[in-house]
Amino acid sequence: MSQPDINAVREYLLSLQGNICNALEEIDGQARFELDEWQREAGGGGRTRVLSGGRFFEQGGVNFSEVSGDNLPPSATASRPELAGRSFKAMGVSLVIHPHNPYVPTSHANVRFFIAEKAGEEPIWWFGGGYDLTPYYGNKDDVMHWHQTAKAACEPFGEDVYPRFKHWCDEYFYLKHRDECRGVGGLFFDDLNEWGFDTCFAFLQSVGNSYIKAYAPIVRKRMDVAYGERERDFQLYRRGRYVEFNLVYDRGTLFGLQSGGRTESILMSLPPLVKWRYNWQPEAGSAEARLYTDFLPPRDWLS
Repeated sequence: MSQPDINAVREYLLSLQGNICNALEEIDGQARFELDEWQREAGGGGRTRVLSGGRFFEQGGVNFSEVSGDNLPPSATASRPELAGRSFKAMGVSLVIHPHNPYVPTSHANVRFFIAEKAGEEPIWWFGGGYDLTPYYGNKDDVMHWHQTAKAACEPFGEDVYPRFKHWCDEYFYLKHRDECRGVGGLFFDDLNEWGFDTCFAFLQSVGNSYIKAYAPIVRKRMDVAYGERERDFQLYRRGRYVEFNLVYDRGTLFGLQSGGRTESILMSLPPLVKWRYNWQPEAGSAEARLYTDFLPPRDWLS
């Protein structure tokens, strides 16, 4: 089995951050990502890049972080007791893009690498990540394109990879207290080390590089669609689901906070504006209702 190359992973992640920011700036045509470099007192640091008040993107964050320490937080060791007593290093790129236009979906992506070491023992390492799409007004062509791109990224690694990680995504981005999915899914994987380092790293790169191929065409098709107060109001209401998931269930948020990560960077995924209503239900047969009936229930979009 090939040995982990931490420097190669770091270089790739930094280049991925830059490439995604450049692509999104080109689409927006107005706003630019501001760079905020930071250091973590307990070890590591990162580069947070945030875009606000753009022509098409209301807010977006593309964050690179690399944190290390002598002991892992409870969120990591609870299900992996073999990690106790090991030093660790975790690095990744995490991003969330919140558009102005309700007809443009919110998107999220994350790719990461983790390694835990102990003198005299083999390192324990794995890759994780994926991406998912959160529309407010569903469009079948958009969702099919998203999943076709995800499938193409997985195909060189086996026929079972896309269905397995697509199903994992549907299960992971699920709000149990609402009994609904956050969006229309995509890919999610974690603890990936089964193919050896080189192949797992190649898969991470395939997923990371495919994100902008999946998202950019959707943005370009929908960013000029006319909308009104009703659509904007529904968008802000549905953003509440995004907040609920990130603060209640998201593993990355929990790990970041428990490991003493930088709060501003961890919570950059939250939208700038959001609404909640008591016991609100969409009007039967409306475009808003079709999001719940036709798009949020998990399905095979490519059959």
